Amino acid sequence: MRYILFVTALFSLLFSLMANSSSQDTSKPLYLNPDVTPERRAADLVSKMTLDEKVLQMQSSAPAIPRLNVPAFDWWNEALHGVAQGRATVFPQAIGLAATWDTGLMHTVADTISTEARAKYNAALGGPPPIFGDPPVTSPGRTAGLTYWSPNINIFRDPRWGRGQETYGEDPYLTSRMGVEFVKGMQGNDPRYLKVVSTPKHYAVHSGPEPERHIFDAAVSEYDLVNTYLVAFKATIMEAKAGSIMCVYNSVSGVPGCASTDLLQKRLREQWGFQGYVVSDCAAVRDISQNHKYAATMGEGAVAAVKAGTDLTCGNEYRTLVDEVKAGNITEAEINRSLERLFVARFRLGMFDPPERVPYSKIGISENDSNEHRQLAREAERKAIVLLKNQGGILPLSASVRKIAVIGPSADDPVALLGNYHGISSKQVTPVEGIQRQFTTAQVQYAQGATYTASTPSLVPSTVLTPPDGSGQGVQVEYFDNPELQGQPKLRRTEPRVYFDLGMEDPAIIGAVGREKYSVRWTSTLTPMATGEYRLNIRSGFGRAAARVQVFLDGKELDFGLAPAGQPTPAQLAPGARRVPQVTLQLEGGRKYALRIEYRQPGTGGAAQLAWIPPAAVLLTEAEKVVKEADVAIVCVGLNSELEGEEMRGLSIPGFLGGDRTSLDLPETQEKLVEAALATGKPVIVILTSGSAISANVAADRANAVLEAWYGGEEAGTAIAETLAGINNPAGRLPVTFYKSVDQLPPFTEYAMRGRTYRYFKGDTLYSFGFGLS
Repeated sequence: MRYILFVTALFSLLFSLMANSSSQDTSKPLYLNPDVTPERRAADLVSKMTLDEKVLQMQSSAPAIPRLNVPAFDWWNEALHGVAQGRATVFPQAIGLAATWDTGLMHTVADTISTEARAKYNAALGGPPPIFGDPPVTSPGRTAGLTYWSPNINIFRDPRWGRGQETYGEDPYLTSRMGVEFVKGMQGNDPRYLKVVSTPKHYAVHSGPEPERHIFDAAVSEYDLVNTYLVAFKATIMEAKAGSIMCVYNSVSGVPGCASTDLLQKRLREQWGFQGYVVSDCAAVRDISQNHKYAATMGEGAVAAVKAGTDLTCGNEYRTLVDEVKAGNITEAEINRSLERLFVARFRLGMFDPPERVPYSKIGISENDSNEHRQLAREAERKAIVLLKNQGGILPLSASVRKIAVIGPSADDPVALLGNYHGISSKQVTPVEGIQRQFTTAQVQYAQGATYTASTPSLVPSTVLTPPDGSGQGVQVEYFDNPELQGQPKLRRTEPRVYFDLGMEDPAIIGAVGREKYSVRWTSTLTPMATGEYRLNIRSGFGRAAARVQVFLDGKELDFGLAPAGQPTPAQLAPGARRVPQVTLQLEGGRKYALRIEYRQPGTGGAAQLAWIPPAAVLLTEAEKVVKEADVAIVCVGLNSELEGEEMRGLSIPGFLGGDRTSLDLPETQEKLVEAALATGKPVIVILTSGSAISANVAADRANAVLEAWYGGEEAGTAIAETLAGINNPAGRLPVTFYKSVDQLPPFTEYAMRGRTYRYFKGDTLYSFGFGLS
């Protein structure tokens, strides 16, 4: 009996030892064990890297380390209102989402965005990323990544700031509530794994001017800093547990944001308990020495940034750190600290774990740009629309209305709906399309009426284009699976306008010509509205230098003055315009011109759009005629992301400078259009599309109704039409103050809150923060 007990005990001991040995699996390094904490795994992995390998991992485009099974990774991804790479659902711009004042909706939208992000990432793991226009990558990165530099929770303190459209408005509390829900929705609720990493930006005091963002010092009082500028950042860190944060280009009270120990250590980590990583804005570390002169060399600037707590640079400045370590200016332990924070994030994303362990690995690409998500985008825009005026109850429009005039530059502009930092949805519904679909018993007449500004081109509309067979409107498009238009086209169809972007990932186009080495030909008859001087503009994806585009009118090639690399020469640029090629033509009204455009792409990606600036008088006359014949006029006016946005070098035209605004008024071309419509005596409904407040004083005073629709995303036209018809009861509220004039504002460069926003402004407003009718 004792022998049996002894043998039994011996076998039990041996089995236990074998099981324990198996569980430890000494053949596999600790960092590849998913049962170990992310912090221990990160420390183990970093300990195995050389100094050279370490510093290369601290830049946004991190190379692979094959010997350690570390794949290449690009940390830079954007998702302000949808994944901003390739095919994706495009929700209303962030300022529009803020106008919903609906935190539950915000959470759902962010959760949907991160679902599409995971879908793209998972698809990329199984093959080439379904994104076009970027160079091929060896693993998911910027084309399909998991670290997103969103949301933008800066305070929209001044309506002149071009990037204010990316924010949640001027109020710290509203911004914090929307920001918290965005971060929570993006990062998911799994206790172990992050769905994606959300990165609130730009920490902490940042809101223009855009042309000066690399050099200016935001001088701000402690009171304004704590009670205005830091409120939302504190909330997204302490409540939402954001996994990352982005530091700013500019200095804050004399110290560059990415070198500020006060911001990055004292407040962020010590007071708020932040455990994630800090990433710089792109080239912000370079700015520390080059523009702010806070450090003498780039290496000194890199040292200052890392010591302050900037763990990752969007750039290559940290390559100098190897020499700085050797010189004794920074220790390798300080490098390790930052690097461990970065790899904790990658481990929490499940990037080194078996897919079956990661709950988000099962999200399929069918989730991307799905019909369900399109419906959510429509619902978001419905709630974002703000009714500013409804005199005499003109809205909703009667179902018996017979003739509707739809005019204005944003009425049929699919690009303007998207705002900045956007992906490309499979379909964008413009206001005129939405109105035509909604009011099926009415005759809907469209006229452009005006361009956004006197020097801003708009897409050549389908109303002046006729396919070769003479039926309907638009252009015939032929897609070839070779870059020289050889043989028979693989796909031929009619489209409304010359508007092509391979990033839209149209399945029919991809199936026909693939993702590279292709060509496209557009053929149509162009019939100008009236005789005059027309400025024709071609855009062809200037980042793809190998691409070539040619435009022929009546068989003669037009000279756009393109340089060999596909870029316009300086001599061909319109005064104050950005780098877009343009040619001026004298065209005869009513004459039929044979139009042919040929696009050759021997590389990857690509885009081509045909736009123009017709004579202003011609556009205005056409619009007046349409309005006079209608029962009601719907005037769609506002801005677009070519006028307000991020650091638009070279843009200097009346009302706009470098991405910012110098006036809050409607541009003169559009103001004249509104006045012309009002002069007809017909009822006028003005729809504003913008990312910021517009001093639409004429419309506010004389129009029958005014709505703010923002940059409403892919379903903007549908939501606008449903609002006009009474199917949607608008419930949006302004997240910003609409001032009567720019003259009511303090200097743009002044960061003191005195005299700004509803909290401190004492004058009369056009429409106040929080205003909105139903």
